[in-house]
Amino acid sequence: MTKLSVNINKVATIRNARGGNNPDLVQFAINCERYGADGITVHPRPDERHIKKSDVFLLKKVVKTEFNIEGFPSKDFIDLVLKVQPNQVTLVPDPPNILTSNAGWDTIKNQNFLKKTIKKFKESGIRTSLFIETDKNMIMAAKETNTDRIELYTEEYARNYTKNRKKAIKPFIDAANLAAEINLDLNAGHDLDINNLNFFFSNVKKLKEVSIGHALICDALYFGLENTIQMYKRNLK
Repeated sequence: MTKLSVNINKVATIRNARGGNNPDLVQFAINCERYGADGITVHPRPDERHIKKSDVFLLKKVVKTEFNIEGFPSKDFIDLVLKVQPNQVTLVPDPPNILTSNAGWDTIKNQNFLKKTIKKFKESGIRTSLFIETDKNMIMAAKETNTDRIELYTEEYARNYTKNRKKAIKPFIDAANLAAEINLDLNAGHDLDINNLNFFFSNVKKLKEVSIGHALICDALYFGLENTIQMYKRNLK
C-alpha cells in the first residue's frame, strides 16, 4: 500500500495572509485524516511564512496517522524535530530564502553532515528520509548515510509528463529499482497531481508514500477536501 501524506503548508499560507486562525490548520489536518489521508506533512521554514513552530507542536497532539516534518537540518530545525518526535523527518537541501524545494541532496558532498544528522534522529527513534534526485551515484551515497528512505524529487517527471510520459518516468523506474536493490525504502513528492499520479504509481514499484500539497489543496478548492482526498487515494490503487 502506498500512503498519501497531505502537505498542509498552503493552508497555513492562506491563514497567515489575514492573521487570526482562519482556516484552522489543526482542524484541517484532523479533517484530512478523517477523509482518508494516511499522513500529514509540514515544512516549517525559518521565516515562518506558512507553518509556524507553534503549529508543529499543536499538530503533534492531534495527528493520529503519520506525522512527517520536512526541512533543512539547521540546528533550530534539528532541535524542533527532536522535541516534537514525529514519525518521520524528511531532510531537504533548501537554503532559508528559497520559495519551494527545487533540488535534491548532493549526498556525496554532504555525506558526513548527513550521516551525523541522521544518526541523531535515528537515536531518537525517528524514521529518516532524504529528498533526492534520480542520479544513481546520489542514491548509492544516500545508502551510506544510513537513512531509512529516500524521497524522489518528482518535478522533472511532472514537467515532462504531458510531453512524453514514458520517457519522463524512465529515470524514476531505474531509481526505484536501484533503491530496492540496496534496501532503501522509497517516497516521492513535488508537483505530483491528479493527472500524473496514477501513471507514476503504476510504474514505480515499492513506493511507500507520496507527499502532495499544492496540487491537492488547489483541487480541494474545486472539488471539496473529502472528495479530493478520495480522488487521490483512488489513483494509488
